[in-house]
Amino acid sequence: MAREEALRAGEDIKELTIRGIILGALITVVFTAANVYLGLKIGLTFATSIPAAVISMAVLKAFRDSTIQENNIVQTIASAAGTLSAIIFVLPGLVMVGWWTGFPYWLSVAVIGIGGILGVMYSVPLRRALVTGTDLPYPEGVAAAEVLKVGAGVGGPEENRRGLVMIIWSSIAAALYQLLAAMGIVAGSAAKSFRTGAGATQVSASFSLALIGVGHLVGLAVGVAMFVGLLISWAYLVPHYTSLAAMPVGTSLDDFIGDTFVHKVRFIGAGTIGVAAIWTLLRIIGPIVAGIRGALVANRERKAGRGEALPITERDIPIGIVTLVILISMIPIGLLLYAFANTNPIAATPGSTIILSIIYILIAGVVIAAVCGYMAGLIGASNSPISGVGILSVLGIALILALLFPGVTGDASKSLVAFALFVTAVVFGVATISNNNLQDLKTGELVAATPWRQQVALVLGVIFGSVVIPPILDLLNTAFGFQGVPGAKVTALAAPQAQLISAIAQGVLGGNLDWNLIMWGAIIGVVVVVIDELLRATKRGALPPLAVGMGIYLPMSLTILIPIGALLGHLYEKWAARTSSPEFAQRMGVLLATGLIVGESLFGVIFAGIVAATGKDAPLAVIKDFAWATPLALIVFVVAVLGLYAWTRRQAVEPLAA
Repeated sequence: MAREEALRAGEDIKELTIRGIILGALITVVFTAANVYLGLKIGLTFATSIPAAVISMAVLKAFRDSTIQENNIVQTIASAAGTLSAIIFVLPGLVMVGWWTGFPYWLSVAVIGIGGILGVMYSVPLRRALVTGTDLPYPEGVAAAEVLKVGAGVGGPEENRRGLVMIIWSSIAAALYQLLAAMGIVAGSAAKSFRTGAGATQVSASFSLALIGVGHLVGLAVGVAMFVGLLISWAYLVPHYTSLAAMPVGTSLDDFIGDTFVHKVRFIGAGTIGVAAIWTLLRIIGPIVAGIRGALVANRERKAGRGEALPITERDIPIGIVTLVILISMIPIGLLLYAFANTNPIAATPGSTIILSIIYILIAGVVIAAVCGYMAGLIGASNSPISGVGILSVLGIALILALLFPGVTGDASKSLVAFALFVTAVVFGVATISNNNLQDLKTGELVAATPWRQQVALVLGVIFGSVVIPPILDLLNTAFGFQGVPGAKVTALAAPQAQLISAIAQGVLGGNLDWNLIMWGAIIGVVVVVIDELLRATKRGALPPLAVGMGIYLPMSLTILIPIGALLGHLYEKWAARTSSPEFAQRMGVLLATGLIVGESLFGVIFAGIVAATGKDAPLAVIKDFAWATPLALIVFVVAVLGLYAWTRRQAVEPLAA
């Protein structure tokens, strides 16, 4: 069915179904548990939308009346809950600072659920501004849509067959490489530290075919911008700050560089992201206002009884309901904050502190929802530096508390730190969900889904996730504990982002945070904004400031392959434009990139489950410390990438009628 026909027939399409909701909830339990464990152990989570789409298609294929839109709802529910698990970057901080000993169930459910639902509501008007009214690439949203289309047979029998083969084999290649890495036969990553004059730096890369796929989908401008940020970070900032400090006795060069990056350079990156975020918000404020205006017009049409005549793309949750939910959410948030305000110094003036905190959540929520949605549109939800947004969030509320209660020390200071972390947890819920929502809504747009049904599915995903996450956190806290907590076991989980965000709250309220780092990051952000505007004005390209900030903030191992993938994708697109069927050739390139993301994502889910079940860091390892693992990895990886692109080109030029 053509897209226009699907839009006209939207109300008759099987979409938000009981079986889809149940399947989404079941996938949520598995994926959320895996994400929580992986995030606490190594500080990384994986995107769940594409694996959920694949599982959904496999299960619902047993029903003759299943549709692409129903599969989209399943992946929407599962991806919302899976993404919400990033709350682990904040919530364990309450245990680390000694405020909680565990995770009170209903209190945790409330803070996770309310923050997530706020994220959904803030995303509703943003859909018109950042999805339907923009050319942002949304790599994971596009990839998920391609998976759903191939599964539904969109494009005709031969194109569907060839697309399915492309996704399957590229997925197998990506998963196979990760399996070889998990077995120890090839390296999963490589890093080389070295001295540069008085300082030191490092070159590192994760051998991730998925990152090549992400680079292909985001495009050359974003790839170049991330590479510029990477150069600023590792060619100047890391050598500069390592030259200013003596390497502690007994510390390896790798650890010295890593500590410098985490405690110095990342704060500069957060400052750059902050300025870029504000500028991005100013640039998209017009489309956001237009989106709200469009939502109000659609609301008037419904009230006039003409709702059925609205195009399917205009059928969001009514803006009146969105506004009401946001305002009503402030009541339980106020009550939760009041429960935190029963100790000194907040207990002396709880009213003003809570009111200011609620205003902060309202305003910060809007800003963060827009910025996170934009970042996800640039490079995808998996690679978006969401912890950087957490840093900015905790900085904001900690500054407010520091101004309200200057010179506080001891137990009173611990109370303020806990309060700051709790407020940040609510705002972070908004950040994680909006980071994912617009990606899902992009998928929905591409498969002719009804926006309001998908937004309801997002709310359901938030509810399922908020119910599942606290007991998993409690289980892991009991079994392993967290590093830095008194009495922590040898196997304690690192929870690196939670440690960093907690340390920032303590630094601001203790008066020992190095604000110069944030300031220098902000200056870099201003310079990049000016360069970007000059490039756009002279039509010589663009240098997206947020992408530069992400290049500074994220480790080189997670960013270096995205520019390489972007370059490969650019060269492939130029070649495809010269073929006899350019649209088909370009789609085959997209399907190649999609398969690379799918394969690695599915392997990530399975591997996380194996790690959790065995309690071992490397449960599949058959070779330890293999001397040739890195050179072999480099050879296998390069051959795999070049071979897959060569194969894709052959598939793209073969006539469809063959």
